[in-house]
Amino acid sequence: MTRQLFVTTALPYANAAFHLGHIMEYIQADIWVRHQRMMGNSVSFVCADDAHGAPIMIAAEKANLTPQEFVAQIAAGRKQYLDGFHISFDNWHSTDGQENHDLSQDIYRKLNAAGFITSKVIEQFYDPVKNMFLADRYIKGECPKCHAKDQYGDSCEVCSAVYSPTELINPYSVLTGAVPVMKSSEHFFFRLSDPKCVEFLRAWAIDGNRLQPEVANKAREWLDGESGLGDWDISRDAPYFGIEIPGQPGKYFYVWLDAPVGYLASLKNYFAKTGRDYDAFMADRNTEQVHFIGKDITYFHTLFWPAMLKFAGYKTPDRVYAHGFVTVSGEKMSKSRGTGISPLKYLDIGMNPEWLRYYLAAKLNARVEDIDFSAEDFTARINADLIGKYVNIASRAAGFISKKFNGQVTTAWASSSDSFLSGLRAIAPEIQAYYEGREFSKALRAIMDQADMINAYVDANKPWVLAKDSANDAALQEVCSRLIEAFRLLTLYLKPVLPEVAAQVERWLNIAALQWADVNSVLPDGHAINPYQHLLTRVEPAIFDALFDAPVPDEEKKPGAVEELAATISIDDFSKIDLRIARIVNCETVDGSDKLLRLTLDIGEGKNRNVFSGIKSAYQPEQLIGKFTVMVANLAPRKMKFGLSEGMVLAASGTDEKTNPGLYILEPWPGALPGMRVR
Repeated sequence: MTRQLFVTTALPYANAAFHLGHIMEYIQADIWVRHQRMMGNSVSFVCADDAHGAPIMIAAEKANLTPQEFVAQIAAGRKQYLDGFHISFDNWHSTDGQENHDLSQDIYRKLNAAGFITSKVIEQFYDPVKNMFLADRYIKGECPKCHAKDQYGDSCEVCSAVYSPTELINPYSVLTGAVPVMKSSEHFFFRLSDPKCVEFLRAWAIDGNRLQPEVANKAREWLDGESGLGDWDISRDAPYFGIEIPGQPGKYFYVWLDAPVGYLASLKNYFAKTGRDYDAFMADRNTEQVHFIGKDITYFHTLFWPAMLKFAGYKTPDRVYAHGFVTVSGEKMSKSRGTGISPLKYLDIGMNPEWLRYYLAAKLNARVEDIDFSAEDFTARINADLIGKYVNIASRAAGFISKKFNGQVTTAWASSSDSFLSGLRAIAPEIQAYYEGREFSKALRAIMDQADMINAYVDANKPWVLAKDSANDAALQEVCSRLIEAFRLLTLYLKPVLPEVAAQVERWLNIAALQWADVNSVLPDGHAINPYQHLLTRVEPAIFDALFDAPVPDEEKKPGAVEELAATISIDDFSKIDLRIARIVNCETVDGSDKLLRLTLDIGEGKNRNVFSGIKSAYQPEQLIGKFTVMVANLAPRKMKFGLSEGMVLAASGTDEKTNPGLYILEPWPGALPGMRVR
């Protein structure tokens, strides 16, 4: 029976361009979706920008844009990535669309009517400088569980603990560095602790086989923990960019309530464009709802999301598939360490998107595991598998068919009992099962095993030898036709991963788009194919020099890049300089200057200092906010064109910007606090 699938990926936050982790998730989901479509199943594959929340409101304010204008600028850059990596979304929308406003408010009303919304006055952190209540991500402090420093107000990135911002030790505002004050506010809560919610989630998350085993185990920990599930704060106070709570002026939905509703909103938007009935589709018991997400957001997708859908009378997800992160050469991606990869740069320098699709697929499986990008492994895998094994089959047969047989293949040999074909076809159900189960690495390994056997057939039958004697023409045509038929089947098997290569092969072979049903077909006897054009090129290792944002190696630095030592001073001279640890509480560009950034620094004085620094060429403002550095605290204030500069931050650089252009602000060892003196 044809399946009816509604598939999504996690909504990217609309404050930055896509990174490699986004592209990995989209490729994973896209491969699965393409497989389903090749099976003849109906798939609606949608996503959207997650457009709400305090971070976007504040970023837009700094950019002198409205939040809508800011989000629109980000959204305008999405298409080049999605098209570039052949991601087959049917629709891309925004959580600020009218559909999301309507659906989010409808879910709230139904939860409220069913008794799952409650309210209470709470003490909440408030920034007295910014004059606003602080969202969780704009408060940092010490984790109350593991005591890790500089953790956000909702969860710890070190021990994964989830907590209230008020539980943080020594909290501070990320926006201004001010110590937040407590202020009363009425908040609205989804009663996740209700026994009916817990009972439902226990059945849905643990017993329903909807989650991977490791995710189900984590859900069990959350459900069976000592404190159990707490009620979920779903409201935020104005000023806030989001969806207003019905009947509650000045109150807005917390972004994590309306963000996943964006899945439904994008589908509804897509159906409106294509004339389909959204309500009938979602009410159909045959509709399967499937989400692909990163492991860092499983809490929201396996507790809050299904529970709010269930008790609002909406369809709950059938499956949630989580994946790990992408590392580069064993390290977390970092531009400063030379382990950053820009997907757009990958495309701009001419690297084939199908290389990346194949490489990631060769590492992806059904488990929640991180995968590593290695230039050496990438080069070896693409050149060995795609060029040495797969493309090699076509290139060794195509020329003979075109030159000696007018492009015509023979398939008179292709009976149902032919062992050559039957062996290739027999593997199809196994490969289909691997794609269905997201075991892409196993699928590709099985396909390359078949490629090995086909290449062994090439070596055994030596078409280049047969071609030397026209008496062997019949044998040569059959051998090359077998190879082309085998290549057609390999292409069918690889099509979910290599859609553009498959399209090229379909044009070359002069055939309709390959589907899984074509496994048991064969090219007609005498079928004419088009002249062969090369499908893929080899990866040249030198291309990675352009891809990686690598720092200049020590051995490549010029002798004149390091400045000579200054004249000797006494300890008394040095003691006159008061160096202090400073927290960068805010950073922004300076209108009219192409070199300066304006830093707001906290050095423990109870007030902040304003410092202008010529480091704009090396840093984006958002990279520095929340970081610690070292400043000269007793430098006489300097009146500048742009304002008063009350000190100087320390940075390292070379003498020659052409040979060693690096500029690096100093960063103290973790544990240093604002105001500590550097001696």
